[in-house]
Amino acid sequence: MQIDFTLSRNAFGRLVLTDASGVAHEGIVPVRAFPIAAPDEGLALVSTEGRELVWLDSVDALPEDMRALVRDELAAREFMPEVLRIKGVSTYATPSTWTVETNRGEASFVLRGEEDIRRLGGQTLLITDNHGIHFLIRDSGALDKASKKILDRFL
Repeated sequence: MQIDFTLSRNAFGRLVLTDASGVAHEGIVPVRAFPIAAPDEGLALVSTEGRELVWLDSVDALPEDMRALVRDELAAREFMPEVLRIKGVSTYATPSTWTVETNRGEASFVLRGEEDIRRLGGQTLLITDNHGIHFLIRDSGALDKASKKILDRFL
């Protein structure tokens, strides 16, 4: 793939895409096509007006310096801890406070209702807490026995 643009940060820390004709687009946002199923495949660089400026089949198609900028921007935008273990719940009725171990450390959140646990396909679940933060369970079948038992009471 021919890269005919550059990426940089401006003085305010915003991502800037300069296209082949030298036009600078400030405040661009990387958007994944499939953030859960295929996070490194299909990525658009979108203007502040929501217009797609560049489509990338893979973030790996970018040179290392631009790839790092895009990954940093995505990490700042996409805070979605992955649940590794459910340590406990305050009650089996909702709302309930869950204590979980995630790939980013231990966390507690309030689950408002069973409808805030969505099945994304197969064994993948997305839990939304009372603040709108999403917690991902990539494979509920891979959880330990105690975690599965707690989860089953809410599904």
